[in-house]
Formats: sequence, C-alpha cells, structure tokens
Amino acid sequence: MNTKITEKIKSDTILSKISQSFNNEIYLVGGAVRDYLLDKDTFDRDIIVMDEDARDFALKLADLFDATFVPLDDENKIYRIVLPDKIRYIDVTNPVGGSIEKDLMRRDLTINAIAVNIRNFEVIDIAGGITDIYNKCLNYVNEHNFEDDPLRLLRVYRFQALLGFELAPETISAVCKYVNLIHQPAVERINYEILKLFSGKYADKALENMNKTWILEEIFPFVKELKQVPPNAHHHLDLFHHSLETVKQIQNLYENSSDDVKFHLGNVDFGGFSRLAHLKLAGFMHDIGKFSTWTIEEGKHRFIKHDDVGAKLSVKFLKDLHFSNKQIDYISSMIKYHIYPSHVMTSPQITEKIMMRYVRKMDTNSIDAIILAQADRLSARGPEITDEIVERNISSLNMLLKFYLEARETLTPLPKLLNGKEVMKILNIKPSPKLGEIMEALHEAQLCGDVVTREHAIEFIKSYE
Repeated sequence: MNTKITEKIKSDTILSKISQSFNNEIYLVGGAVRDYLLDKDTFDRDIIVMDEDARDFALKLADLFDATFVPLDDENKIYRIVLPDKIRYIDVTNPVGGSIEKDLMRRDLTINAIAVNIRNFEVIDIAGGITDIYNKCLNYVNEHNFEDDPLRLLRVYRFQALLGFELAPETISAVCKYVNLIHQPAVERINYEILKLFSGKYADKALENMNKTWILEEIFPFVKELKQVPPNAHHHLDLFHHSLETVKQIQNLYENSSDDVKFHLGNVDFGGFSRLAHLKLAGFMHDIGKFSTWTIEEGKHRFIKHDDVGAKLSVKFLKDLHFSNKQIDYISSMIKYHIYPSHVMTSPQITEKIMMRYVRKMDTNSIDAIILAQADRLSARGPEITDEIVERNISSLNMLLKFYLEARETLTPLPKLLNGKEVMKILNIKPSPKLGEIMEALHEAQLCGDVVTREHAIEFIKSYE
C-alpha cells in the first residue's frame, strides 16, 4: 500500500462516490495514479471494472453523476463519462487480456502502468512504475508494445515534454528500432500527440531527444533543411537549434509574463489546445522558409522574404497533418509576421499611430506575435548582436505589448466603408488586380487611422494612383 496514493483516493470525491455506490472490483489506472504520485491535479480518471461489462457499468456511472455517456470504442469496450462541469471525465473499460496484470503489461510506459484498487487501496505495479516516477525516468513496459501501436513511440516524447523526465537507454534503443513504423497510426492521432508535446513545459527538450532517434525528421521533414543552415553573424546557433531555442524562450516568456498574457495564451480558441501550444509549434517552424531563400552575399547570409515563404510552406505541412483551417491560419500567420513587431518598433519615430496600426492589423494575435518576436530575438545572439541590441529590442516590444493591453478594451472592429462594387462604380473600373490593390491600400489607410469615414474613403480612392 502506498500512503500518498491512499490519501489521494480517499480525498477524491468522485472515486469515493463510486466505491460507496457500487460493490464492483474497480481499479484506477494510468495517468491519474501517476499524477497523484507527482502531486499534480488531474481531471480525467481511467478506471477498469473487472466484474461487469464496461458499457453497462459506464451507463450506471452516467446516471450516478448525471453525466454524459460517450462511447469511444465499442469494439474495445472503452466508454467516457463527461461530468456536468464539462472539465472532468471518467474513462471506463474492461481489462485487456482478462486480468489487471495483463492489461498493465500491454501499456506504453511504466509510469502509466500502475493500478490501484479504489476500495482496499491495493497497488499493482508489476512494471516498476513508481520507482521510475521517483527516479524521473521514462521507460517502456515491453518493447513489443511499440509494434502493437507505433503511436507509443511519439508518446514517449510527449511525456518527456510534459514531465521533463530522462529517457532510459533501452527506451531510446527501442525507438530507434521501431521508428520506421511511426507513419502507421492515423494522422489525426499523430496530430494530437504533436500538440500534446508542444503543450509541455519541456517541449524543447523532447524535440532535442527526438532528434537523437531519427523520429523527429520522420514527423517534421523540414528539419533536414533547418540543419543545413549554419550559424552566422546574427545567429550563434545553427538554424535547427535556433528553432529549438525559440520554443524554449516562448515557454520562458510565458512563465514570466503577466496574468493578462498568461490568460490569453492559455485560452483554447482552436484545435482543442491552448494558444501557447500552437505558438510553440509556430516558433519551431518560424524559420522554415530560410533554407529556400538562403543566399550569401559578400560573406553575409541573407534570407529575403523567408517569413512569407515559410508561411506558405507551413500550410501544406499542416494540411497533411489534418490541422483545421483555424489552426493553419493561426500558425501560418505567426510565421508570416514573426518579424513584424520588431519592424514596427524600429521605426525612426515610434508613435501611438504606428503602434495602433500594429494592433489593428494583428488584432487578437497581437500578444502572440510579440512573444514570438521576443523569443526569436533572445534565440539569436551572433557576434554582431550585442546585449544592448537585445535589451533595446525586448524593451521596445514590451512597450508595444503594454500599449496593446491598454488599448484592446477600446478597440472596435473597423467599419466597411466601401465595398468592391462601390469602388468600381465610383472609379468606373472593372474587376482587376488594380481593384485589389486599391482595396488593400484603403484597408491599410484605415489601419493607420488616415481614413475614418466614408467621405474620407471616397476621397482616398479618387486620389489613389
């Protein structure tokens, strides 16, 4: 019996209610047990019911908690009970192989292969997971489990990103051995694991370790190109390690940011994961356009329009991994505008009008782009980049961030002063690239505050050359 686990289960109102309401033999398994031992909060509970059909028992739980019953996998008898708060849930299944021991031996990592009887608090830990948790070590239960479900290869690094644990040598060897199987799982499952990984505090560490087992280039093929761009006058790291450092710096900036920034980046606005997770993925990809735009002129490395090129390259990659349109728009936008905040704040004269144009243009992504720009700056410390340059850049970006946080409550959507048909009628022109150019210029004039009324807009388009 483990005292910490016993106390946690006794104080868990959900598990207590289950044990008081039913006489079944029930085990808590997996993540919740691991989180109890790590003193982490947990919102999901995986339970195995030994002596009743999982579906029947799950339906009883749904009634008990006035919760929603969700059949996840009828064939394998996996059911979810979503509690009324829509945050906590219980996954119910029967043991794989007919016994709790066989079920645990089919799992991915030892830290996830611990079971506790919720009634008598008996702990079953045949794979040594408790020891590995205390030693902060990630190890597999059985290497052949990677063959059964190759997604577990990626889950190794997802858990490293979340926990920061070290990998056991035998686990590293097993990943190398089975890495060629990583494309077998459904793309949607790989997508989920990627975002879980980037949700972790130690995402940069996990990515670095993925690189040692070749799985990184299998998941992110563009890494091969990143590795070919060496350090230069502005970058003390090669492009691959600069990208890893950017991920790390985004996490650091988040942890040291104000409550307003943390709240914003913690929002789940698309894809079921936080903005922070998506921003770190964008940070990892922010320079993918550099290889194809790379030139060396008089000894200087140049990457003209790499931000635009990288944004376009990201779209195909993200589509192939079945990211949603909202996710793709966000990540590609972050890549396209990762230099923009710094450009704004290096204007000869920084005015409220200039900063307002930035805020209007970036809108709800204003904070995100500033954090990415700061992370990029902190990750590029080549011989020509002095501490003074870095401090000035970070300080100016903090000024822009402060301006946004103060201005955002007063912002209202820009009105549509003129549509395309009206412009064509006023100027007596037909649909053409010229029309698109005029509409874009009008929008830019609105962003700057130079055009604020319909009359101003008509005057502007008439004078546009």
